[in-house]
Amino acid sequence: MSVQTYDIPGFLYAAVVLSGGAMGFIKKGSVASLAAGGISGVLLGYGAWDPKDVRISIAVSAILVLVMGSRFARSGKFMPAGLVSVCLCSPSPSIPNVCFDY
Repeated sequence: MSVQTYDIPGFLYAAVVLSGGAMGFIKKGSVASLAAGGISGVLLGYGAWDPKDVRISIAVSAILVLVMGSRFARSGKFMPAGLVSVCLCSPSPSIPNVCFDY
């Protein structure tokens, strides 16, 4: 019987993305922020739950880096776009272990 491993930093990042979407809805009434944060957070959470298949986490992270990075470049405001971009550019410690497991 194998032991299930989880990507704890991945779960934390998923929680940050989910809460960011909820905050955008609470503060600005943005349904798009709620939907995007919810969908992205759930997909990142699934990627953290099953770290052997990192493609989901990498794909969602790449999309968020492109979207939030361009928003940060346009607005120059660190919150929230800059914070999300910085978090996304620091990969989870489990990704190299999974990608290079021989």
